[in-house]
Amino acid sequence: MKKILKLISAPLFLVAFLAACTKTDNLKKVEALPYYEAGSSPVLSSSLASVAPTLTDSSAAIITFSWTDPKYGTDLANTKYILMIDSTGRNFGQTNNSKTVVGALKTTMTGRELNTYLLNLGFKVGVQQSIDLVLISSYKNNNERYLSNVITVKVTPFADPSVLFSQNASVVCTLPNADQPSNNFFWTPTFKGYTGAITYTLQYDSAGKNFVAPIDIAVGASIFSKGLTQGEMNTTALNSGIAGGTTGRVEYRVKAVLANGTTLYSNVVTVLITSYVPILRVYLPGGYQGSTGNGNDWDPPTAPELIRDLRGAVFNKMYYIYIYLPANAEFKITIGRSWNVNYGGTGGNLVQNGSNLTVPAAGYYRICVDIANLKYDIKAGRMGFVGGATGAGWNPPGVFPTYALGNSGTNLFVGLTNFTSGGWKLIDNNEWDNGSMTVGETHSYGSTGGDGSTMQINGPNFNDYTSAGRYRVIWDGRDRDNIKYFTSPATEMRLVGDGMNVPGVNDWDPPTSPQMTYNGNGVWTITVALKANKDIKFLAGNAWGAFDYEDNSGGVQTLGTPRAIKWDGGPNFKTPATAGTYTITLNENLQTVTIN
Repeated sequence: MKKILKLISAPLFLVAFLAACTKTDNLKKVEALPYYEAGSSPVLSSSLASVAPTLTDSSAAIITFSWTDPKYGTDLANTKYILMIDSTGRNFGQTNNSKTVVGALKTTMTGRELNTYLLNLGFKVGVQQSIDLVLISSYKNNNERYLSNVITVKVTPFADPSVLFSQNASVVCTLPNADQPSNNFFWTPTFKGYTGAITYTLQYDSAGKNFVAPIDIAVGASIFSKGLTQGEMNTTALNSGIAGGTTGRVEYRVKAVLANGTTLYSNVVTVLITSYVPILRVYLPGGYQGSTGNGNDWDPPTAPELIRDLRGAVFNKMYYIYIYLPANAEFKITIGRSWNVNYGGTGGNLVQNGSNLTVPAAGYYRICVDIANLKYDIKAGRMGFVGGATGAGWNPPGVFPTYALGNSGTNLFVGLTNFTSGGWKLIDNNEWDNGSMTVGETHSYGSTGGDGSTMQINGPNFNDYTSAGRYRVIWDGRDRDNIKYFTSPATEMRLVGDGMNVPGVNDWDPPTSPQMTYNGNGVWTITVALKANKDIKFLAGNAWGAFDYEDNSGGVQTLGTPRAIKWDGGPNFKTPATAGTYTITLNENLQTVTIN
């Protein structure tokens, strides 16, 4: 109670006393009202003037702060104390860095508890600094607040790293299961109890190298586990010098970084890994790239990739590509998109860092390399129909040029031919393969699946068509991991659009659109009256949904100039700038259209 209560009590007491003098017989004795002295500022003190705890002190009480009794007029249990902690000289701007105590005149701190307060202030591990402490006392309802003296203590934060664990002490990695889970790493928080952001990174290195040059696997903030697939564990093994197909040990640790740059590392765990040879990627950089639309000259990052031969005996060894090369083109082979591992050579032999490979004349080539035996082969890049269901029969020498597909681009062929029954395949040479599994062997392709199926090198025959007739076949190796074939009827080709000036032909109406004449070898022609600057396209049927061709030339309208075409979506072709009668030639083998 305040002292004013005492002043108020005096006249009241006097009145009561006078009244008692006149009517004492009606009064009982009344005790005087109590009053309380106001509290006083507590005096704060510390058991230590300097403290430097270690990790072993994490759970131990290492310092005690005590203060005198503020002498509030209530039980001690109804008092509250807030111990404020801040860097010396900062005047307690860190209002959230405090500890609250109720009903006691002291508090102790464990090593980890004090460490957390110091980290919240941005202190660095192992560096001695000083903190100021002040105590705010009050009733539990925050009334009658008093401020203590300020004390200073020298402190040194200690390292409190994560503890790392591995789910498995050993793992076996296989290529078929590369995407399957392999191992989980998990760890305790660095600076347990610290509420600031900490960024974690899983690091690894080969056993015994003491992380001189570790490799990072990003994790993120406030994440305490990382799972790796068999492929990812295999990568850590290979990057640590464990060759594919062997077994070795890899060491892992967790790196933790605080916002102030403080960096700590966990314990090291070791995992025994049985590795496998990973999928290797092979590329063809050279001086031809810029002029042929294959990236930048001599630039592995933009060079075309070779197709992987998926046959078991040559898997990850044999690679090939069908590609157009200009005369005297020079090129090399790289493993990966860099020059770190590159091959040149002569006479069919690859040599690491060897001389450039070359071709004398312009044309499409099949380039095949065996990176295990360091061999290469360069031959004509072509594809043809063979088999009892084709005009060539089962006679490779009779395939070219009569039953050839057209080269439409890198690893892409399109061709039309008549089919009956008796089975068929696609072949890239004028002789059968000999089973040698060498770079120079013929590749024949087949599949028992339907349209869009994966082809196998020297595999089973394609199925016969249910109805004899002319069909379009596309050999598509643009997906280097999955070569496929596509087929569609090629009995007709119609010119559709709003660019024709022909009686009875409705705009964009396939059934009334005129049919082109097939001239063989993938060539269709039509002579027709065209409107100026209108749209047309080519449709292989009398209804939408049939195979069709769009413009791939960028809108060229020049007469007599072959325009590139495409079948996987694109803009319409533009008719000439002047209306008139024109002859249109669509060449599916060359993948061009010409208007004259």
